[in-house]
Amino acid sequence: MSFTIIIQMIAAATLAAVLYTIVGATPGADETATLAPITLILVLTGMEPVVVLAFFISAMVACKLIDAVPISVAGIPAGVMSTPMVEHAQTLKEEGLTDVSIRKIASGAIIGNVVSIPVSLFLASALIPFANIMKEYGDIVFFIGAILLALMSKARIISMVSILPFALLIQGLRYLYWEIGAVPKGTNVFTSFFLAITIGPAILSLFELLNKEKRKAMKTKDRKVIHLRKENAIEALPNPFRLLTKKEIGYSAFASLIGCIMFILSPVGLTIFLGELLASRTKDPIQKASLAVSCMSALAQATYMAGTLIPLIALGIPLSPVAIGPANPLFHAEPVFTLEHNMHHVLGMGDFVWATLLGAGIASAFTYFIAVKYSRRICLFVFQRIPHEAIMGLFLSLVLLLAYMDGGFVNIAGVLLVGIVAGVLYRLGVNYGVLFMILYAAPWLIRSL
Repeated sequence: MSFTIIIQMIAAATLAAVLYTIVGATPGADETATLAPITLILVLTGMEPVVVLAFFISAMVACKLIDAVPISVAGIPAGVMSTPMVEHAQTLKEEGLTDVSIRKIASGAIIGNVVSIPVSLFLASALIPFANIMKEYGDIVFFIGAILLALMSKARIISMVSILPFALLIQGLRYLYWEIGAVPKGTNVFTSFFLAITIGPAILSLFELLNKEKRKAMKTKDRKVIHLRKENAIEALPNPFRLLTKKEIGYSAFASLIGCIMFILSPVGLTIFLGELLASRTKDPIQKASLAVSCMSALAQATYMAGTLIPLIALGIPLSPVAIGPANPLFHAEPVFTLEHNMHHVLGMGDFVWATLLGAGIASAFTYFIAVKYSRRICLFVFQRIPHEAIMGLFLSLVLLLAYMDGGFVNIAGVLLVGIVAGVLYRLGVNYGVLFMILYAAPWLIRSL
C-alpha cells in the first residue's frame, strides 16, 4: 500500500467523520438512506476501493456515535437503530442526567468498536473455507434470508405475503426494460431499484402531498417545541472506559460479542432483545437506563461492523441485513462492482485491516470528542439550520439521477413505482431487510415458478 493511498484513506475517513457527525445528528436521518447513496457515488466515480472502505467505516462509526446527541438532548431518534434507546435516554433526561446519557451512549459505542473489529476479522477468516459453498447457493440463501427476516419481524404475515408480489414487480420491470430496449437484454437494473427501496417511505410521503385531503390533514398551526437543557461544562475529554461501570463495560462487551456472532440477524431486533434482556434484572431505574443505553449502543455499533466486514471479507455476497442495506454499494455497484467482482475480490486482508482501523479510529476520536464536548451546540445547529426535508431532497435527487443513468427516463418512472410500493410495505411493517433480500432473490424466484 503506497503512502499516497494512506493519505487518501486518512482524508476520506476524516471527511466522512465530519460529514456524518452532522448528518447523523439530524432527526430521521436513516442509516441506509444516508450511507448507501454517498458510498455508491464514490464507488461509481472510480475512487480506490480501499479509500471508499475507509470512508464507509468512518461514516458508519460516526453515525452510531453521534446518535447519543439527539436522543439524549431532544429525545428524538436520529435513525432506526437509535430508536430502542429513546425510552431509557428519556429516563435519564427526566432526572437531569442528559450529560450522563450522552457519555454512556458514546462510551458504549467505543466498547462496541473495540470488541467488534478483532472479533469480526477473526470470524471472517474462519468463514473463508466455507465461502464457495455459500456462494454456490447464494440465490437460495437470499430467498431463505427473506423468509427468516419476514418470520422474525412483527408483521410476519404481511412480510411473508409480500415476497412473491414484490419479486414479480422487480422482475416485471426488468423484462419490460428488455422488451422496449431501455437496457440490453440480460442486464439487470439493480442499483436504482435498491435506492428506490431505501427512500421508499420518503417517495410515498411526497406523493401523499399531491392528495388534497392528506395534505390538508398534515397542516398544523402549532410549531413543534423541543426543549434543550443546559449542559454541564466539560473541562477535559473523559476516558470512555472510566465513564462506564465495570458491569456496564462487561455487559456491553458481551452484547457486542453476541452481535458479531449473530451478524446475519436484524440489527434492530438484536439491539432491542439483548439490550432489554441484559438490563432487565437491574431494579434501580437510573442504573437500568444507564446499563440499557450503553449495551444498546455497543450492540448497534458491533452489529453494523460485523454485518459489514464478515460478509465482505469472507463471502463477497451481502449476506446480512447491514451488508444488503447501508453497505450494499461495497458489494454491488454496477458497472464497477458486481457479485462476481467487488471489494472481496480486489482487496487483501491487509487492506481490510488498515481501512477498518483508520476509518474507525479517526471517526471514534473525532465524533466522540464532539458528541461529549459540544452535544448541545450540535443539536441547536442541526435543528435551526439543517431542515430534514433538505437532506431527503438531496438524496432523492441523487436517486433520480442514478435512475436515469441506469435505464433512461422510463427507469425514473420504474424507480418511483418501486419506491411507492416499498414505502407502502414499509409502513405496513415489512422491514428493509426483507425487501432487499427479495431484490436479490427475484431472478431465481421468478425462474423457479
